[in-house]
Parts: sequence; C-alpha cells; structure tokens
Amino acid sequence: MIYKNFKDLKLSNLGVGMMRLPLKEDKITIDEEHAARMIEYAINNGINYFDTAWGYHGGESEMVAGRLLSKYPRESYYLASKFPGYDLSNMGKVEEIFERQLEKCQTEYFDFYLIHNVCEKNINEYLDPKYGTLDYLLKQKENGRIKHFGFSVHGTLDVTKRFLEVYGKYMEFGQIQLNYLDYEFQDAKAKMELFKELGIPVWVMEPIRGGKLANVGEENEARIKEIRNDETPVSFAFRFLQSFPEVTVILSGMSSMDQLTDNIKTFEEAKPLNEDEMRKTLDLAKDMLSKNVLPCTECRYCTEYCPQKLEIPELISLYNEFNVTGGGFIAPMRIETMADDKKPSACIGCKSCEAVCPQNIKISEAMADFTNKLNG
Repeated sequence: MIYKNFKDLKLSNLGVGMMRLPLKEDKITIDEEHAARMIEYAINNGINYFDTAWGYHGGESEMVAGRLLSKYPRESYYLASKFPGYDLSNMGKVEEIFERQLEKCQTEYFDFYLIHNVCEKNINEYLDPKYGTLDYLLKQKENGRIKHFGFSVHGTLDVTKRFLEVYGKYMEFGQIQLNYLDYEFQDAKAKMELFKELGIPVWVMEPIRGGKLANVGEENEARIKEIRNDETPVSFAFRFLQSFPEVTVILSGMSSMDQLTDNIKTFEEAKPLNEDEMRKTLDLAKDMLSKNVLPCTECRYCTEYCPQKLEIPELISLYNEFNVTGGGFIAPMRIETMADDKKPSACIGCKSCEAVCPQNIKISEAMADFTNKLNG
C-alpha cells in the first residue's frame, strides 16, 4: 500500500468511501456481512482511512461504520465524517448533529471532520456566523474531538475562493472531485493550484466519476491501452491521480470485494503518468467530453443580445455537466439557487443569441431540453 505523509501521520493513499457500500437484493439495505468482509480485507491490506457522512445511505452509513470499525483498535484506523450543510435545514444544528454522529460511529472523536459540500446553495449560510458552525467545530477541535479539520467542495472556483477567504486559515485539507474528465471540465486543476498556493493538501472524491470511468466503451478503452497497455480503465484512472504529488488521499466508493481487491493491487505501488502519457490522457478526456457537451467558448456575445438577460454561458456549462453526468446533483443543485427569471425555463426561444453565436450553438433548443430534463 502506498502511504502519504500528513503532518505526523501516514495515511493510506487509497481510502474507503462509505457512500457506496454493498447492498442486498433490494438495492437499498446495506449488506453488512459483505461490508464487514471488505473492511477486514481493507485493514489487513494496509488501508487505514475510512470516510462516511451524515447523509450516506440514507443515514445508515455512519451506523454501519460504527458497528464494523468498532471491532478494531481505535488507533488502527482513521475515521472521517462531515457536517451536512448541503441540507440548509441543518444550519444551526451543528451541536446536535455532531454529538449524534459520534454516537452513530461509536467513537469519542473523529480523526478528520469536514464541512460538507461547499457550493452555491449553501456558501452564504456556511459563512454566516449566526449559525455557529465554525465556532462550534473549532471548539471540538480544541477539545480533541476533531483531530483534523477540512472541507469538501462541489461549488465553482469562485465559491471555493469565497470559502477559503474566510475559513482558509482553519482548513488543514480540502476534498475535491478530481479525475481525468473533471481535471479541466470541473475546474479541478484550478482548485488544486489554489490549494497548493495556500498549502492545503488535496483529498480526492469521485476518482472514477461514479463508475463512469470504469466502463468507457471499446473505442476509449482501446485508446487507454495505447497509452498504458497494462492498465484497466479503473487502474488507469487511479494512475492519473497518482501523477499529482499534492494528492494525499484518494477515496473510492467500493461496492464489492472484487472492486476492493483490484484497487488495492493498483495501490501496491505508484505508477504516475509521464508527460507524454498525461498529454494523451487529457486529449482523450476532451474527446470523450466533446461527444456530450456543447462547444461554448464563453465569448458572451449571446448575453449581450438576450432580452431575458440570462447568463447563457453558465447555463450551457450546467447543461453540459448534466449531460456528461447523466443527471447527477451538481447541475440541479446550482439551478435551484437561481431566481426563476434566470433559469433555463426563462428562455423565450427568440434565438437572438443564436444569431451572434460564433459556434452556431442552438441555444434555444438546449435551454428547452435542459428545462425538460430538470422537470423530468
């Protein structure tokens, strides 16, 4: 197992994300026997980082983490959980939720605790001192009930900067969505550069993009073999991440013993991509994305002519995200924060924007399609 230094700790480069634990036949209930075997195998093969959260598996993930991990010496693993501010109804309940999380996880402290999913929807509430979120969590850190404090972010680079301008001095690590598709598509590269500038180590979520990089199709798999003949699509995605020294922990939501054993083999040693392999990988990503995204260059000619004053480049970016992800939560979440007269449904189909679009994008059709998909 590859280990990375973090302060005085040695963390396994591969961590177990407990958002996608194995399920029983009903596809809802966690298969605890299967999960127990996986955790035993993970610990016996060098994994020491386990990541759960309040909302994973409908609230059951923390309970299962507590039952299964409590069988092992507390000092033999590191446990992470998060404050669920993605749900605005939880604002102001930080003490109640934190105390309950400790109970659910059957622990007296969290090795790592995160402010969860900083995004457009909650940035104002996270930064508002009236909710007492930061003050309470810093107090728990002072009391030793949080050993290391960080955050995860699904918001834009601008939202990330806003958060770090206020909370940056308290953040010991930051968790971002990173894989070779999102390196540029989701501004992950820019976020990593920001973290590096601020001295914040990088934790990675969605390294296989929810499993989409495990099944890339015959054509793309053949191109991966041309870059690295001895890698599967999954191991190749991890090799991409091993190419960044600033990446400390890579969280994988493994749902089966086969996935776990394969991933552990990949992390027996680091095999980062060389410069030529990296270039070819990013070219592959661009080609994969081009089949699912509109070629907007953000020239903003469209916005000058839109009678509704819509932020068309932003809406197209979210439309692209929705199509690449197959729905997901990022695009709907951001659209939800917009005023009704700024959503794609506000497009009146006048096509004034299309008359000046250098890329000849059928914007009105895209906005109508986006609206239908969001309502579907």
